[in-house]
Amino acid sequence: MKFLQTLIAASLLGSALSSSALAQSTGSGDATDLLRPWMSKDVGEAWKQGYKGAGTTMTFVDDFQSKNFLRGKLGTKSENLLHGQWTLKEASLIAPSANVATQDFYSGTSVQLTSTGLNILNLSYAMYYRKGLDASKINWSQQESSIIDHAKNGLAVVSKAAGNDAVPIGRPNRSGNVDYLNTALRGATSAIYVGALSKNGAPTAKASLANYSNTAGTDLTTQNQFIVVGVDNSKTGLSGTSFAAPVISGYAAILGSKFTQASPTDITNQLLSTARIDTVVKYNPATYGRGEASLSRALAPVSMK
Repeated sequence: MKFLQTLIAASLLGSALSSSALAQSTGSGDATDLLRPWMSKDVGEAWKQGYKGAGTTMTFVDDFQSKNFLRGKLGTKSENLLHGQWTLKEASLIAPSANVATQDFYSGTSVQLTSTGLNILNLSYAMYYRKGLDASKINWSQQESSIIDHAKNGLAVVSKAAGNDAVPIGRPNRSGNVDYLNTALRGATSAIYVGALSKNGAPTAKASLANYSNTAGTDLTTQNQFIVVGVDNSKTGLSGTSFAAPVISGYAAILGSKFTQASPTDITNQLLSTARIDTVVKYNPATYGRGEASLSRALAPVSMK
């Protein structure tokens, strides 16, 4: 049985306040190294220590070719950008010294990794098909097959948007479809599912899960791979777990610029194991997985064993 991208519908996992098929990028030319209102303050502290993603490579598998522009504001001006341009911009503003690469998510070709430095793959899309398939028996395209292999073999940190169906990872949505890319990454040594909070949390101002975000569910393996970050639509005009995954991609790049000898699995485990549970409302692992990502805690060790 052969299931390629032509049979499993690829779907982006983000949206904006408004969009226009005829819109063009405004090319705002925003300066880097400037802390944005939507960012965690931890990012600024990491920059002060000199960690901005240098020596790492973030690869974005996303929409870079359509005319489906989204309007939002991550920098100083509102812009109309493609979905992939938004995810790349978001992670790059967090880790401005990281190298970036792009691949259109309909390419079907293998995702290549660099031979030096930490590799990070940002996946802000889903692969949907009707429930009941065995993910292990799907004959994926070269693109998804390479991504899954990279994650299972610990060759790249894979930051995967959890999904916007408000269901546990691996469960069918209201249309009876399952994101089989999520299912295929279950248990992968360097894959992280990223859910969305409505804002960045704090012990004195806890955040709730965004009403659209998928949850970790009761499966322990999935819970251990699941983390959440703030996606504040009121500050950016953008919503969806599409814009949660790039935060983790940026964090991974920052960690990689400090812990230069750490493997993708080391970086993945560091992000997951240092997540906070005191910054979210009524923490439970079935909703929040490991909790809210904490860049400051992840960066804290002098070295990583």
